[in-house]
Amino acid sequence: MSGFVRFITRRVISIIPMVLLIVLINFFIIHLAPGNPAQIISGLEQPSQEVIKALEHRYGLDKPLVVQLGIYFKNALKGDLGYSYIYSEPVITLIKERIGATLLLTLTSAVLAFISGTLLAAWSSRYKKGILDSILSILSYVLYAMPSFWLALILILIFSSNLRWFPTAGMFNVRLSLHGFSRFGDILYHLFLPVLTLTLIQIPVYFRVTRSSIFQVSRDEYILTMTAAGLERKKIFNKYVLKNAILPSVTIFGLTLGYAITGSALVEIVFAWPGMGRLMLDAVFKRDYNLLLGIYFVLAVCICIAILLTDVFYAILDPRIRYK
Repeated sequence: MSGFVRFITRRVISIIPMVLLIVLINFFIIHLAPGNPAQIISGLEQPSQEVIKALEHRYGLDKPLVVQLGIYFKNALKGDLGYSYIYSEPVITLIKERIGATLLLTLTSAVLAFISGTLLAAWSSRYKKGILDSILSILSYVLYAMPSFWLALILILIFSSNLRWFPTAGMFNVRLSLHGFSRFGDILYHLFLPVLTLTLIQIPVYFRVTRSSIFQVSRDEYILTMTAAGLERKKIFNKYVLKNAILPSVTIFGLTLGYAITGSALVEIVFAWPGMGRLMLDAVFKRDYNLLLGIYFVLAVCICIAILLTDVFYAILDPRIRYK
């Protein structure tokens, strides 16, 4: 157990330089990209050079990149991620306002996709090369090749425009002042179609990976030995095959959690969901350096935490793994 604790401690400590390196690389990439944020901030198509220089001086854009980087790290250590040029608000405030909606959407869809894809793969593996297995395989290819924004539009046309079962956009009904369980139910009501979209496009990945892994584990020598010894097939499958076969899916799930903030940008735009995806795209198009760096900083932290949690789940699911 002490070896496992030491492993977790080392991984947690390694997160700090990893995040700093990611921020460093993103800082230079963003600032070296073409485009002048001062011109966008001015609101003019052809602002004078005096206006541009004044704005650059005001926001510190006229200083050398190394100096800007040092100031950014100094402020970031204090919990200050800068000031958004286009929203005229602190970056940390904008992220706090949006990150909850994105995590609600992406985490819900990721968990549902993981569970659904794994269960379908386990079910399909019992009917290998049968009609059910063929149908599920074809559907997985179709859904995997389907663009998320196109699927979102189709679901809106069917369930919102024609059947009128669900709203077309938003996170809640702005015309009603709901509180408590009523507001929670309204959010779930608006959440259904966006979550359905993201779940459907993620299920094929978990289905294909788990299905292939089940077939591979089923051919391992220890599984064949237990089968020849007369152990119940259902017990072998549930206790040994499936438990080891979902390990690759756990890896995918961990990476999905890491990219949860930006992975749903197109779906958020289609459903007008007030999340981080739309915020990031606005920052890219308008060259909002501080906002972009703040989003990438949060994304880097999420990815590192997701990788750490994946390693922990691996150790829990597979007792053969020992960290010393």
